[in-house]
Amino acid sequence: MKLKITLDNKVYEVDVEASEPEPEPLPLSGYIMQPGVARVMAPLPTASSAKSAGNENVDENKVCRSPINGIVVKIAAQLGQSIQPGDTLLVLEAMKMETNITAPVAGKISKINVNAGDGVQAGLILVEFE
Repeated sequence: MKLKITLDNKVYEVDVEASEPEPEPLPLSGYIMQPGVARVMAPLPTASSAKSAGNENVDENKVCRSPINGIVVKIAAQLGQSIQPGDTLLVLEAMKMETNITAPVAGKISKINVNAGDGVQAGLILVEFE
């Protein structure tokens, strides 16, 4: 479609193409946000989140899932380490912003499913606890 636009008393003829609308952002419901702290806590258990990551029979109290799509920048936790709620497990980067992924529960780390540099999708199990 051609349009005529006037700027500073000069007329310009421009071609305009219609594009697809931007997809709606995913809702943040289902995640625990700690007021006043800029970090993302563990996702709340939902049937759809477990199935979307291909884990139908997962005890959601023993895993930490990725709340966002991103790249693993740093792994702060170690296998066998005892952790408390709020301890930093790893750091994800998305859109040039780093997000600390923190432990949702107290426990001992039994498995770390990612490495630094890995790309992850929201809902992926990052860390498992005993």
